[in-house]
Amino acid sequence: MTPETRLAAIGTYSSTSADGVYTVAVDSETGSIEPLDSAVAGPDPTFVAPHPNGEYLYAAVREEGEGVIKVFAVNRDTGVLHEVNAAQSGAFSPCHCSVDSTGRFLFVAHYFGGAISMLPIDDDGSIESPTAVIDHHGSSVHDERQNAPHPHSITPGPDDQFVYVADLGTDQIITYRIDRDQQTLERCAETNVEPGSGPRHIAFGPNGDQLYVINELDSTVTQFDRRSDGSLVAQVTVSTLPNEFYGQNKSAEIAVHPSGRYIFASNRGQDAIVTFAIDDGRLERVATSSSGGEWPWHFTVDPNGDYLFAANRHSDDVTGFRVDGETGSLVPIGEHVSIPDPVCIQWL
Repeated sequence: MTPETRLAAIGTYSSTSADGVYTVAVDSETGSIEPLDSAVAGPDPTFVAPHPNGEYLYAAVREEGEGVIKVFAVNRDTGVLHEVNAAQSGAFSPCHCSVDSTGRFLFVAHYFGGAISMLPIDDDGSIESPTAVIDHHGSSVHDERQNAPHPHSITPGPDDQFVYVADLGTDQIITYRIDRDQQTLERCAETNVEPGSGPRHIAFGPNGDQLYVINELDSTVTQFDRRSDGSLVAQVTVSTLPNEFYGQNKSAEIAVHPSGRYIFASNRGQDAIVTFAIDDGRLERVATSSSGGEWPWHFTVDPNGDYLFAANRHSDDVTGFRVDGETGSLVPIGEHVSIPDPVCIQWL
C-alpha cells in the first residue's frame, strides 16, 4: 500500500459457501479501484462495518434462524482478511450494523427479526454475545412492507451518547440512550415520519446538529434538527425524484459530503445518485447522475470528498465518480470493479 491508497470493504448477497466479503484498494488521487481479497462469511453478509482503528471488520450474516456477526482482521498492507470469531446477533435477519467511535460496542438492526441488539467488542476486536436485545412493535400504512416493525439501520450519533434506529415498518426514528456501564440501550425518544415513507438509513451533518433520513417507500429525504437530549425535530422533506418520473423506485442510501454543502441519495429504479445542496436549512436538488449500473443499493463518499463509489447490485459492479466540489455533481471516471451482488461499501 502507498500513502495515497485507501482500503474499503464490500458486503454482498452471497450463498453460504461463496465469497461474500471483499476488500479493495482505492487510489485517493485517481479514484482507481483494485480488488485485493475476499472471504466466505456465510449466507448474505450484506452489511459490513469497520472498527475505528481500521484493523477489524464486522459482517452481519443472515444465517438460518438467529443471525451471526462475523469478525475479520484486516491486514492494512495487503487487504487480506482473516476470520477472528463470530457471535449470534440476537435476532433473525440482521441487515445493518455499526460500531461506536470508541470501538467498544457493535449495534445491529434486524429487519425481519423486528429487533435491535448491542454486542460488546473486546480489545482484540473480537465480538461477545449480545448484552441487550430489544424488540420493536407496531406497523404503518403499507400493506406489504409495513405490517410489522422492520428496523433497517442503527446508527450512533456523533457524540456516542445515543443510537438512532430507522424503522421502515413503523415509520419512526427511535432514539436510544447508550448505557455503557450496564451495556444496555434505553429508549428515550420516538419521532414519526410521514405515514408510508419507510425510513431506511441515516446520515449526520458535520457538526452533528442535523440528521438526514432516506425514506425508501416514498423516495424522499427528511431533514431533522437534533437536540441535546437525542430527540429530533423535522424541518423539511424533499423528493429524490423529478416530477416527470413515473416508474417504480426504491430509495436506498444517504450520505453527507465532508464539506457539509451537499447530500447524496441513491434511487433504485431510476438507477441514479441525486445531489442536494444544503442552503440555509433548505435542501435543493441540483443534480441527478446515472449510478453507472443497475440498482444502486449503497454508496460511499471518500473522506476527502473527492470521489463517490456506488455499489450496483443488479449489474454486479462498483463504479467510481469524481465529485465536483463547486456543484456537487458527479463525473464518471471510468473506474469499476466487478463483484457479485454488491450491497455495501465502507472505508477501512
